[in-house]
Amino acid sequence: MSRRSMSPRGLRRAMNWWPPYLFAGVRVVHLAEDWSSARVRLRLHRFNSNYVGTHFGGSLFSMSDPFWMLLVMQRLGRDYIVWDKAGEIDFVSPGRGDVFADFKLTEERLEEIREATADGGKALPWFENQVVAADGTVVARVRKQLYVRRKHHDGQRGPGPGRTDPAAATGQRTKG
Repeated sequence: MSRRSMSPRGLRRAMNWWPPYLFAGVRVVHLAEDWSSARVRLRLHRFNSNYVGTHFGGSLFSMSDPFWMLLVMQRLGRDYIVWDKAGEIDFVSPGRGDVFADFKLTEERLEEIREATADGGKALPWFENQVVAADGTVVARVRKQLYVRRKHHDGQRGPGPGRTDPAAATGQRTKG
């Protein structure tokens, strides 16, 4: 079974045992059955704390990294190509103890993407979430940009004229 065809419950379990998340203290605590939302927790321990005893910035970013892509990919379905394109993090306050990131994908955002890609073009939407402490203090603000395009169903192998190749959009080289 491919990861793309996993149920939310199966993917949540797999991600919680995935070594980068397991050893960093990241836990996927919720993944909606309809792929509309996710909640992730990061516990502070010696493997993810920095020199001054607060959450390592890389762990704060990694806890947010894949979720917008996963939610959009699953909600749009197999007719779309979805890639991470860019990411930003703004550290607001030191993270101590458990911190959480919530992701909520609305039907309105999906409709915007569908409309932007209806002619076969690409969309480059930005998504935002916050990493917050258990008391509600904002620890970081994270922004992720996705590359989204409808797949071609007319027998073409690659993108049409004037379209961006998904590998080029992510900085990967293609053979050819």
